[in-house]
Amino acid sequence: MSYEGNIVVAVDGSEASAAAIRWAANTAAKREQPLRLASSYMMPQYLYAEGMVPPQELFDELQTDTMEKILAAREVALEIAPDIRIGHTIAEGSPIDMLLEMSKEATMIVMGSRGLGGLSGMVLGSVSAAVVSHAACPVVVVREDNMINETTKYGPVVVGVDGSDVSAKATEYAFAEAEARNTELVAVHTWMDMQVQTSLAGLAAAQAQWQEVEADQRALLDERLAPLIAKYPNVQVTKVITRDRPVRALADAAEGAQMLVVGSHGRGGFKGMLLGSTSRALLQSAPCPMMVVRPDGK
Repeated sequence: MSYEGNIVVAVDGSEASAAAIRWAANTAAKREQPLRLASSYMMPQYLYAEGMVPPQELFDELQTDTMEKILAAREVALEIAPDIRIGHTIAEGSPIDMLLEMSKEATMIVMGSRGLGGLSGMVLGSVSAAVVSHAACPVVVVREDNMINETTKYGPVVVGVDGSDVSAKATEYAFAEAEARNTELVAVHTWMDMQVQTSLAGLAAAQAQWQEVEADQRALLDERLAPLIAKYPNVQVTKVITRDRPVRALADAAEGAQMLVVGSHGRGGFKGMLLGSTSRALLQSAPCPMMVVRPDGK
């Protein structure tokens, strides 16, 4: 079955999943794309001895329970966006395997930060962590407190720009999202981690050097955004250049936003790293749903 052009949302019956469904339905409506509800079931091993084939009744019961979750999710989605097209997929086996396979053709995967199996207080569950780290398409993680309201429904799209290749890819996704949502794009660039020596003779000299670096960074940000501003002329862009840690700067900028978009790992990340320190921290602290974009072919 093809999932091309679908916004896929993971369904497991949890509160975090319900928040993800609401956000995904709103996104499907704004992008005029179909929503696909995806859920899976696994036969609990403790129910039968090793080598024993479980009775068909157990499979039937698991399928029925899963379909009930899908139907409930459909009602949640239609409350947000009554006119969207909705399909569903039910698979036997690991939800990670199901979602990673669907990610090869989906527009994006949307999922709650932790599901029914998550420990109390755990911010990012094992399923969401694995999908964020390995999916072939962008993954949006929605925490159960990321509720859609009249402010966040029309808020900006925020993106972190750091000059890395994956950041450039994330920035293009952010422009496309802002255009689809007819909203402002806020591009945030931080430079506290730049190599700047402040041990100079006197505060005035140090401040002059900071101002020089800030001017250089503003010129670099202008250069990085210029092709996308030309490609998306209808997107209003606000540039934020700040001397701050990336996590704090992006979390502050994302207050009231529709979504925050970041690369999976940016400038300074080790080759082969699946998630950088900034993206990991923001998955726990971002005040809005967060899209993680991974490099091509990795």
